[in-house]
Amino acid sequence: MTAAALSVENASWGPDRQGVLLHPVSFDLAPSRILGVVGANGAGKSTLLRLLYRFHRPRSGTIKLDGQDLWAISAREAARKVAAVLQEQPTDFALTVREIVGLGRTPHGSGFSRGGAQDGEIIEGALIRMELQGLAHRRLGTLSGGERQRVMVARALAQEPKLLILDEPTNHLDIRHQLEILSLIRGLSVTIVTSLHDLNMAAGLCDDMLVLSGGHALAFGTPSEVLTTDRVEAAFAVRTRVQTLHPSGDPHFTFHL
Repeated sequence: MTAAALSVENASWGPDRQGVLLHPVSFDLAPSRILGVVGANGAGKSTLLRLLYRFHRPRSGTIKLDGQDLWAISAREAARKVAAVLQEQPTDFALTVREIVGLGRTPHGSGFSRGGAQDGEIIEGALIRMELQGLAHRRLGTLSGGERQRVMVARALAQEPKLLILDEPTNHLDIRHQLEILSLIRGLSVTIVTSLHDLNMAAGLCDDMLVLSGGHALAFGTPSEVLTTDRVEAAFAVRTRVQTLHPSGDPHFTFHL
C-alpha cells in the first residue's frame, strides 16, 4: 500500500440550501500522517468524514487525493483509494472473518468467492496485520467488540487504500481493546483521518489535529500547536487544564465544569 496526500479546500456540506452542518474547511495532510478530528457532539466531525469517503458530495470546495478530485473519478476507483471503518458494526453477518475481510477486494474486481492467488495473499496479509489468523474461520457475531473492530480494519486494509477513514475506532471498547486498536493503527503505512472523543488519546496518537466547533474549523496543526487551553475550552465548553507529559512532550488534559 502507498499513502496519499490529502487536500481539502473550502469543503462544506448541508442537507439542503438552508442548513449547513459543515462550513468551509481547508487543510493539507501529508502522506502517511495521522490526522485526528476532534470536537464536541454536533461539531461536524462525522460530516467531514463522510465527505472524505465520498458519502456526501461537497456543497462547495474540493476533496483531492494526490491532486485528483475524488468526485472526478468513478465510485469504484474511489473505493480503491479510500476505505472507511465506521462506528456501526454489523453483528449478523453469516460470514466468516476471512470472508468479510475478502469483501475488501471487491473494488478491485474480485471478492472472497472468486479471488485469485494475489487476492488470497492480500487477505492473508490483512489478517496477519490485524492479528486475526486464529479467528479467520469464526463468524463475526461470535466475536468481541474489539475483535469485530479489528475485522473491519482488516477488511479496509484488504482494499489497499491510500487513505483510511476511521470514525471513532475506540468507541464502546474497553481500555485493553482501545490500546490494542491504537497500537495497530500506529503501525499502518497509509494516510489516516480519524475522529476521536478522547483528547489525551488523540494527542498521543495523531501527527496533526483539526478542531471543529459548531461546524466551523477552529484550528489545524500539530497537537501541541492546536490543543491550547483557550481553544479546548471554546470547543468543548469546559474548564481545562493542560500539562506537558515528559519525556514525550504530549499535552495531557483534565476537565472541569
